[in-house]
Amino acid sequence: MRDQDKIFIDGAWVPSEGTGTIEVVNASTEEVMGHIPEGTAGDVDKAVAAAKRAFESWSTQPVDERLKYVQRLAEELNARNEEIATIIAGEVGMPINFAKMIQAGLPAATTASVIETAKNFAWEEQIGNSLVVREPIGVVGCITPWNYPLHQIMAKVAPALAAGNTVVLKPSEVAPLNAFVLAQIFEDIGLPAGVFNLVTGTGPVVGEAIAAHPDVDMVSFTGSTRAGKRVMQVGAETVKKIHLELGGKSANIILDDADFAEVIPKGVFACYLNSGQTCTAHTRMLVPKDRMDEAAQIAAQAAAGFPLGAADSEASMLGPLVSKAQQDRVRDYIRKGIEEGATLVTGGPDQPEGLDKGYFVQPTVFANVTNDMTIAQEEIFGPVLSIIGYEDEDDAVRIANDTIYGLAGGVWSADPERAKAVARRMRTGQVDVNGGSFNAVAPFGGYKQSGIGRELGSFGFEEFLEVKSLQL
Repeated sequence: MRDQDKIFIDGAWVPSEGTGTIEVVNASTEEVMGHIPEGTAGDVDKAVAAAKRAFESWSTQPVDERLKYVQRLAEELNARNEEIATIIAGEVGMPINFAKMIQAGLPAATTASVIETAKNFAWEEQIGNSLVVREPIGVVGCITPWNYPLHQIMAKVAPALAAGNTVVLKPSEVAPLNAFVLAQIFEDIGLPAGVFNLVTGTGPVVGEAIAAHPDVDMVSFTGSTRAGKRVMQVGAETVKKIHLELGGKSANIILDDADFAEVIPKGVFACYLNSGQTCTAHTRMLVPKDRMDEAAQIAAQAAAGFPLGAADSEASMLGPLVSKAQQDRVRDYIRKGIEEGATLVTGGPDQPEGLDKGYFVQPTVFANVTNDMTIAQEEIFGPVLSIIGYEDEDDAVRIANDTIYGLAGGVWSADPERAKAVARRMRTGQVDVNGGSFNAVAPFGGYKQSGIGRELGSFGFEEFLEVKSLQL
């Protein structure tokens, strides 16, 4: 049991003003694995006041001095890989082998990458008779999700601190225990008091208080589009900068010259990673209409290669979903797909055999999906693949862009130039061309209702800076 009875404000562990606690449940066993304080708006007031006090001295420290803390942070995250992976595997349900690489490894790598980004960043430039300088924004409120909890925290906190800002973090109450490890690391490495503050609680209470606070200069939010709209509405009252990384419904276009036997299983993996609980998941697979049956058969075979099991088992390829609410939601979408006439190729809404405990959903593939169906338009956040047929290349691009989202996507072709040409036509923030791998220093973010702004690398770093012109 990992019970936490305090929050982290002004360099110290202090009790919350609130008296409530929130249970953290192990997704594989459905057992309580810890408790956290249910924070209040008053806690946010204290955290913001501490961050505001710390800003003056932190923002004026030389960049190299700030980066020493970021370096030590990256080292400590690496050193605690197994502990972090074990916690997140329990909270989220990602199988432990993947959790070590992704849930624990990626945050450490992202944090380390900030050091080079900050060292190579153009902090000032001469434009005519003006010296243009970039300066930290101030107090940054970070509100983060549960699906890649520590990675999403570090994609915000590490560049924000390196840029000279101070931070108030509200992690997801569904997967918050990893954030306490982070706060402990900050205490251990001697980060100055008030530079980083942790307040746990619910979105409607703690999240809203951060977004509304007049002394919070910027909010960086990752989560659902619905919640992101609320952050924008609340933040608009004080005209603060809002950065949003929201939902997706990414299309994976399999062009007619691609090797189906090779690329479709890779497309299934791009849909099922983290049990489909990934904003960039390639949940719509677009194939030529006359090859629908062939594609469905290959996808079904690939889905069978994802053994379900508890997250702490090294044999598991697919773990549970994060919560009972998420399990129910995904099963409802599967039923909706059946009702609307999609062909259920494999999987379904029933509890998988032999797994009586845990929030499991069968890896599911639908064929003969049309892009107006609910399962083709709404973000499911589960291991559910929709295969959609297209007439020709232009039709494929039209279908791919026929969505309110624009976060990610993929294109497969035997001709790399053809694949790149199609990728350029997709209205989305990033496209994997012939399986191109994730790049932790490339800009990450979306078009349309997938968000505003970018994370990672120099583009993400710049989000945390103001621009000032000195006319000389």
